[in-house]
Amino acid sequence: MKIATFNVNGITSRLPRVLEWLAESRPDIACLQELKTSDATFPEQAFQEAGYGAVWHGQKGFNGVAVLARGAPPQDIRRGLPGDPDDTHSRYLEAQAGGLTVASIYLPNGNPQPGPKFDYKLAWFERLIQHAAELCSRPDPVLLVGDYNVVPTNDVGDIYSAKSWLNDALLQPQTRDAWQRLLAQGWTDAILKLHAGAPMYTFWDYFRNRWERNAGLRIDHLLLNAPAAARLDSAGVDREVRGRDKPSDHAPAWVVLR
Repeated sequence: MKIATFNVNGITSRLPRVLEWLAESRPDIACLQELKTSDATFPEQAFQEAGYGAVWHGQKGFNGVAVLARGAPPQDIRRGLPGDPDDTHSRYLEAQAGGLTVASIYLPNGNPQPGPKFDYKLAWFERLIQHAAELCSRPDPVLLVGDYNVVPTNDVGDIYSAKSWLNDALLQPQTRDAWQRLLAQGWTDAILKLHAGAPMYTFWDYFRNRWERNAGLRIDHLLLNAPAAARLDSAGVDREVRGRDKPSDHAPAWVVLR
């Protein structure tokens, strides 16, 4: 079973690229982030025609997450993280499909830092950590996938060069500490597990020819609890999608479970 994650950076403008990728890669489950569209304008019919059922948590102009499942619609479990009833951002969607529990995550960027946006990022991360603890301990396979807006280390496998990013919220010690505490619950970083040390970037900024120079970051992650990690067969990044016409600034990442 193939599970993928893709920050589409606007589903309305990127729909041709997303449909093209679904036809080529054929994931059984695809989690999308940064839809930038309302619930009412989500292109459900286009995905149905492509063979995918969908659940989504939209927000006009910002954020937004979805879970697609090939052949049948997934079952919607939770929209939004617990812990802050005043949080109106559409950043978390939990669903069941194909015998798996999958969450599509769009963690806040946090820039500029320091400031209220960084404080929100860290507070949201704490809520995720609290909720993820119960998910990690389940006896059935669970995957937390999406755009975490975290560069785990300064190693070449995670970032082409940290020099120009040292003040960015994605690399701050508080961000990385939260990431490590999440992993310490027992989650497996699938890409790191199978490709440690290799550049497995998932994001290339539109500016400064970063795609052409392969000046990328690894910020889209697939975390597996122990039952899911026991079935891990392969993982990768469909990096060629980033090089196509009018692309997202992210590329899809994926895992295959036995």
